[in-house]
Amino acid sequence: MPTPADAARLAGAAAGPRALRPLLDTVLAALAEGAAARCGPLPAGGPDAVTRRLTELIGPTLPTHGTGPHDALRTLVTALAEGAADPADPHCAAHLHAPPLAVAVAADLAAAALNPSMDSWDQAPAASALEHRLARDLARLVHPRGPAPDALVTTGGTESNLIAALLARENLPPHLTLICGANAHHSVHRAAWLLGLPAPTVLPTPRGLLDPAAVHHALTTPRPPHRPHAPPALVVATAGTTDSGAIDPLRPIADIVAAHRAHRPTALHVDAAYGGPLLLSPTHRAKLTGLDRADTVTLDLHKLGWQPVAAGLLTTPDRAALTPLAQRADYLNAEDDTEAGLPDLLGRSLRTTRRPDILKIAATLRALGTSGLAALVDRTCRAAADLAGLVAAEPRLTLHAPPTISTVLFRPAGATDQHVAAVRRRLLTEGRAVLGRARAHGPDGRPALWLKATLLNPFAQPNDLAALVKLVLDQDPEHADDRPPHRRSPQDTRP
Repeated sequence: MPTPADAARLAGAAAGPRALRPLLDTVLAALAEGAAARCGPLPAGGPDAVTRRLTELIGPTLPTHGTGPHDALRTLVTALAEGAADPADPHCAAHLHAPPLAVAVAADLAAAALNPSMDSWDQAPAASALEHRLARDLARLVHPRGPAPDALVTTGGTESNLIAALLARENLPPHLTLICGANAHHSVHRAAWLLGLPAPTVLPTPRGLLDPAAVHHALTTPRPPHRPHAPPALVVATAGTTDSGAIDPLRPIADIVAAHRAHRPTALHVDAAYGGPLLLSPTHRAKLTGLDRADTVTLDLHKLGWQPVAAGLLTTPDRAALTPLAQRADYLNAEDDTEAGLPDLLGRSLRTTRRPDILKIAATLRALGTSGLAALVDRTCRAAADLAGLVAAEPRLTLHAPPTISTVLFRPAGATDQHVAAVRRRLLTEGRAVLGRARAHGPDGRPALWLKATLLNPFAQPNDLAALVKLVLDQDPEHADDRPPHRRSPQDTRP
């Protein structure tokens, strides 16, 4: 009979695998049991029901006496799996929330067991060498003509955008201002706030795209007499907006930034957290023409790269741009150690302790190759095009526009915004589908609320897409709260 003391075994060293193997069997069984109990993309009943069920399953969260590792894992993993939003379910399509590849998850287990800390070489010898090589190779994909491409591993787009603004503030003259479109990610505004910069100059994007002419106007607007010199500017463009997956016209924006650099210090950052992996695809990479001319680029591989969170990157064509991040802590990167040849990792992140997230990325690339990842990108984009085709062919639905990447906006024809919101919440409460919401121009040219399907499952089948459309059609917004919820069996993908 396992005892609580069994939970105190270590996962590392030669004995680690023997301690882990039986626990993995328990975890895998609990994952399967929880998914079968959930029976869909989301637990039914809404927040209160989920909280009650979790409390019922796990009991106290701070027990005085332990129950042993197998009971703890079986109970907690089953509870979390039963109450999870499962991005591997084709009907879980609200957010940029990807189902991770099994090979990446397995690599993440190894990273957790070895537990390198990426703040000094003597805590992560091989992991730091792997990060050094792969980060530069990935940066060369984004900046093939850069003098010395490099990339930082980040927690995702928010951290990457923050570092991009920080580097611009430090590498350009004082009094930096940010210029972005109304379609920019909220983290651009947060970065300005955290760095003590003025609120960004936000340019309207009535068609969902940053207008190069508006960027030109923002960079050439005459200054008031008390400030004759225009402050330096960081122009932020987006390659894959969170609302619709739109990609700003990168090449014209890059041309305008380049033209203004002669009389105003200006840098270009592209938030390609969503769209960046299109670079891998010969079919879709032309959508990112001009990306290589950016001074910094945000790229998330936990979106269209199918990595467990987190797997973000910030790339630059010249690693010299990263110099402002340099920090010195004698216990981590003493100057004489660095001069003796020990790599300095402290300037590779805003964080000190951080995981070796590069391992899962490396394992995925070694397993699939860039061509294998490109095939998954293509399949995902094709599934979105197929869903858009189903919506366009259905007279009871309105399609916003053909998808640029894998986001499809649609709504019941003639519905009010309140009805659209009710449809979404009904499907969430029933646990039948997880759709997002986005505000964009409607058929009459005015802003309207749309259902958002962000497809990130490359293995979604045509019947899955047809079933999702039918789920929406079956909702009568006028009486959405009057019908009993419906659940599907694990074998049944139909509504």
